[in-house]
Amino acid sequence: MNPEIRALFPGAEEQVYLDISARALVPEPVRAAIADHLRTRMLRGGDKDAMRAVVEETRSSFAGLIGARPDEIAITKNVSEGLNLFGTSLPWEPGDNVVLCPALEHPNNIYLWHNLARLRGIEVRSVAPDGGHVPVDAMRAAMDRRTRLVTIPSVSFAPGFITDMKGIAAAARRVGAVTLVDAAQSIGALRTDVEELGIDALAVATQKCLLAEYGFGFLYVRRELADTLVPVHLARFGVALDAHETAYVDGELRYALGALRFDVGNYNYLGAAAAGAALELLESWGVGRVERFVRHLAADLADRLADLDLPVAGGRSGSHLAHIVCVGKSGGGRHYSADDPAMNSLHRHLKASGIRLAIRSGVLRFSVGVYNNEEDISRVVEAAREWRARRG
Repeated sequence: MNPEIRALFPGAEEQVYLDISARALVPEPVRAAIADHLRTRMLRGGDKDAMRAVVEETRSSFAGLIGARPDEIAITKNVSEGLNLFGTSLPWEPGDNVVLCPALEHPNNIYLWHNLARLRGIEVRSVAPDGGHVPVDAMRAAMDRRTRLVTIPSVSFAPGFITDMKGIAAAARRVGAVTLVDAAQSIGALRTDVEELGIDALAVATQKCLLAEYGFGFLYVRRELADTLVPVHLARFGVALDAHETAYVDGELRYALGALRFDVGNYNYLGAAAAGAALELLESWGVGRVERFVRHLAADLADRLADLDLPVAGGRSGSHLAHIVCVGKSGGGRHYSADDPAMNSLHRHLKASGIRLAIRSGVLRFSVGVYNNEEDISRVVEAAREWRARRG
């Protein structure tokens, strides 16, 4: 990407920030949108209709980003809420099952299914990963006529490999199951077309590759499916009633069209302002262009770290790699440390060298953002080389 884009992220000049998989650096136009919203609230209290209009513009922008329609997008506060809103609305019956690969899932896409096992008597079918990948064949083999749902990450939070969403979704359709995607690590970094992928639902929040803030997110639900679902949580914005938001009338309860029935208002209007500004940036850059850029930098980083004989997850660059590069043994540690003392030592050295990264599931995780550049990659490689030299 050009230097003008990097200049929108002042934090990129203060450090080598390779932690967008936790949270992004916020660009100046997003900060300005937040400031404008707060200024209006501070001086004039805010106009509810105007704030609602920002929400709808943001909803439409996100729909366009993933190839969906606005009425297929619900507004949420985070990924977990989106997963729960969708998962609990399915018509579960005792003995139905959900298929997932828990070793590669964030815990928030694991706990809710075990909770539904307790509440609804469903079966949670766990599939083991294959070399850090969600295995299509094993996922397919775990499905049967009682499979109601298959859930997967678009990109695992560690080791960060791309999931074959299209292949798994096709296998789910063959047994009559629906596919739910945790897209926390991909939307905004990878081009996504929900119709092309054949998935039924997708949840994402805006603090990572969508370059905005915590407390705001989106839930996509395919319109034809959404219209058949009964939401467990319901508020006025999820009801089809052509009247003021405080209105209530006796009579037949009619849900809003499509995924709009999952809106549980009021909205995080500040989060909508931030997300709207970020989506405008992404649209102007083009997500395809962003994807090519971040994957190029990640591939360069993976190959150069492999040249140092560091244990790069998945080996050298390839089609499995998105914008995340991990070093170490996946699963060999806890959330903020690794079982391997060498990896903990390398992590400390990199941090002392002004490099921001994370440890997840025992691996060092470098996640590339649109604000990074080749110099950032070279600084990581040089710091890793210094560490190796010191250790002899």
